[in-house]
Amino acid sequence: MAAYEAILSDSGVAGMFDEAMPTGGRPRQLPARTVILGVMLAFEQGRPAQLSAAHRALSALPFADQVVLGFAVVDAEGEYHLATYRQFSDAFSVMCTSIDPTPVPSFKGVEENDRRSHLEAARASVQAEARQRALHQVTDALVEASVGEPYKSASTSLAIDWTDHETWSRPRAKDDPQPANDPDASFGHAKRNAPGAKDCLFFGYYAQVATMVRDEGGDVVPELVRRIAFEAPRLDPAAVMARTLVRTAEEGIGLGDVLGDCGYSHRDPVNFANPLRRAGARLVMDLHPNDRGPQGTYEGAVLCNGQLYCPATPAALLGLGPLHRGASKDETASFDAACAELARYKLSPVTSPDGDGYQRVCCPAVAGKLRCPLKPASMAASADRPSVLSPPGPNLEACCRQQTITVPPQVNDKTRQAHDYPSAAHRVSYARRTAAERTYASMTDPSTGGVRRGWCRLFGLAKNTFMYALAVVVRNVRIAESFERRRAQEARRDAMGLVPRTRRRRRRHEQAPQDPPLKKVPAGPG
Repeated sequence: MAAYEAILSDSGVAGMFDEAMPTGGRPRQLPARTVILGVMLAFEQGRPAQLSAAHRALSALPFADQVVLGFAVVDAEGEYHLATYRQFSDAFSVMCTSIDPTPVPSFKGVEENDRRSHLEAARASVQAEARQRALHQVTDALVEASVGEPYKSASTSLAIDWTDHETWSRPRAKDDPQPANDPDASFGHAKRNAPGAKDCLFFGYYAQVATMVRDEGGDVVPELVRRIAFEAPRLDPAAVMARTLVRTAEEGIGLGDVLGDCGYSHRDPVNFANPLRRAGARLVMDLHPNDRGPQGTYEGAVLCNGQLYCPATPAALLGLGPLHRGASKDETASFDAACAELARYKLSPVTSPDGDGYQRVCCPAVAGKLRCPLKPASMAASADRPSVLSPPGPNLEACCRQQTITVPPQVNDKTRQAHDYPSAAHRVSYARRTAAERTYASMTDPSTGGVRRGWCRLFGLAKNTFMYALAVVVRNVRIAESFERRRAQEARRDAMGLVPRTRRRRRRHEQAPQDPPLKKVPAGPG
């Protein structure tokens, strides 16, 4: 409990809620700090996100801790009384009401000249925006405070992903005018990657995490969640995560590599890629099948996989896709050699992007990466470089006619990223994204709570977001303790001079080629 109290003290969330508590009348027995600690203690014990479980966790504490937290009160006669479940639930409801942006009254059907109704609608909208900011402030502060001080600057790379979070409510029938018990939820698409599992629709929210991973060439860091995003599927999850990360950069936390799958890269770059680039992030993404391969030309150069290539690039190289899973060493070496050959046809940068995103690039023959008859100086290069056998015709494009061309930021803004896709450098860097998958695996583990449908039976965006943020805080504390314990064991083993135990890897038995079956020859007359 000391670790959770330190997190609450560093985040200042308890003070935010105490300011929202009503004043006057009978004083409330439970402060916000006690309610939050009760929920986190319940999560630590593997209990679901239910207020009754949090109340039981506080009831099991020693009497001295109950008095300090205000859960037990001693009256004038010397008898102590524990806070009831109703007191606990009322305090939790008051806390969530102060950060709930959804209860905005509807003003449909009012007269256009009814100035009072329009003023009330505008006032309600302003209040909803203020509560939305308060909700983001509470969740960001809690999750950031759960990251220990030694790890805040250990890495700037984040692995992002989203998953389905089903609400306890069920949707209403189409002919039922009444809203669902959870009016903030909506239908979304759940993609199942397990063998035999099928994609389906669900009713609930999209839960997103930004998990800290090691930088390229950096030391190993604990996979702690730095930010979460929790919204209904009616909103674009990529845009929601982009706004969350931009808000993180505005708070002074530097953004490095942002690793996302094709669910993010396939979105409109205005909502995802461009805001993150302006915030200083380097994108490392998997490309959607519809975004791979040649996607047109600019000044004669071929747009392919987020880069600009020579018009004489072989079609086989431009059609390279990602390396298939389970590839052998020979297949991997051959694939990497083809990617290295493709990189020789890429236009080389001459200058860095300016403040507006414009950049100068030059022909690969001018950069000395290949030999082209249109650039006589390049023909003096060694024969190990590829040669352009059939240069473009007499009507040359700007990329072949000029030494350099200027590339505006709108070119390849959807697919441009840090490494050439699908090179070995991109494959190694993108492999760090599995940290986000491990985050969801630890959250859904039944031994640590099991975040799935029925885990939280509260309705509304604010309550579900708040519970999910507290579950992430408990998970971060557990991951940090496990990481430090593992590092202590490694240091003790190194001091004793012991050889680390190697992990047994599963052997891959290559099937030997089998002889074709023998054909039966019909017997002759003899």
